[in-house]
Amino acid sequence: MRRFLAIILCKFMRLVGKLLGRGSSLPGQFALKVCPDVLSRVKLPPYVIAVTGSNGKTSTVEMIAAILKAAGKNVVYNAEGSNQIEGVTTLILSQCDLGGRVRGDVLLLESDERYARHTFHWFHPTHFVITNLYRDQLTRNGHPQWVYDAILPAIHPSTTLVLNADDPLVACFAHQGNPVKWFGLEAWPGATKEHHGMYHDGAFCPLCGAPMEYELYHYNHIGHYHCTQCDHHRPHPDFAVTSLDLEAGQLVLDGDTPIQLAFRSIYNVYNILAAWSACRMIGVDKATAAGVINNYILKNGRMVRFTLGQHHGTLLTSKHENSVAYDTNLRYIRDTKTPCTVLVVVDAISRKYFTGETSWLWDIDFDLLAAPHVQRVVLSGRYVNDLALRFACSAVPQDKVVLEASIPQAVEYLEGSGSEDVYVVTCFSDRDKVLDRVELEDK
Repeated sequence: MRRFLAIILCKFMRLVGKLLGRGSSLPGQFALKVCPDVLSRVKLPPYVIAVTGSNGKTSTVEMIAAILKAAGKNVVYNAEGSNQIEGVTTLILSQCDLGGRVRGDVLLLESDERYARHTFHWFHPTHFVITNLYRDQLTRNGHPQWVYDAILPAIHPSTTLVLNADDPLVACFAHQGNPVKWFGLEAWPGATKEHHGMYHDGAFCPLCGAPMEYELYHYNHIGHYHCTQCDHHRPHPDFAVTSLDLEAGQLVLDGDTPIQLAFRSIYNVYNILAAWSACRMIGVDKATAAGVINNYILKNGRMVRFTLGQHHGTLLTSKHENSVAYDTNLRYIRDTKTPCTVLVVVDAISRKYFTGETSWLWDIDFDLLAAPHVQRVVLSGRYVNDLALRFACSAVPQDKVVLEASIPQAVEYLEGSGSEDVYVVTCFSDRDKVLDRVELEDK
């Protein structure tokens, strides 16, 4: 009876929430009060795929869902990104019939890495994709090793792990004894022998603490590695990008499937590879998967194209308090090699908690914007002075740096000057403040 009441309550609150334009977590929160173990009382589809990690969760889930739908699967997934237990409960119960059976072939879940142990206390994924572990929101998450320890209780012995072979910390999950499939990027022209970034979290082995050696780096601490003392090393991937040319926007999956990239970012490469791996594991054929991800444009707002005056613009969403995400977007701008202006906005740091802590700005490699084709760097938002101090200690020439205290002032300044491309680097908390003032190209 409690399960029935929880389902009815969740469905009703979800309906009301949709009418009000909100309510992806609150219905699940109340349903759990009525029946705390309701997630153990529902009948789930034969495949339950979970995706977690510091970066790439939402994008990977979106691509997996698109591929599975193209393969004729009925997919239930949290498209709204509510990835803690309350949001997952809302999703599952709203898609249940009154008998507690989830209507779908696949349940696909983005899961917050810190709270995955709560979400998967009552049920277990059949496949668990772990994308990467970086320094991310240190105020909230602490060190990546702490996040690793937080994920461990969410892993059930029967779950097949789908792991990023190129991340030495993620590779440690294989020591739990689960079935494991690996995905990774093979050597490519953009890989380097030297580490690049403001810090190196792969310098020491996460198992024994000895120095690590790298054959090559793809970015940050992601690459081909081995420990100098224990046997921890990059495993051979079961699914791989066997050829990559970011400049041409082309890659090859598993040696025989060419893909054209709509977004020429190393992040996009790994998101595609993770989605490809998960879908191939549950029987989707190569042609179907490739047909979806070839030139795939994300719908989740991570990259948005717009027009502002005479400028063509691209908004690149970076997590604040996540320097690896920032560096990847800055590297993308550097590698375009076409004249541009970059607008960096920090108006709010987090949507989940209040903090004015901005030390993470010093972990970002803003020297990447010292490229000759970057004509101006406009800084804006509530934390514009913090940004100005950080840029004063960067390699970016100070005569290229412009300060505009508010976002409207920054947008007005750009609209009235120049015609070069514009890149906006900001986070989800500030994204809409920019998009409200420009004309979207992809509507």
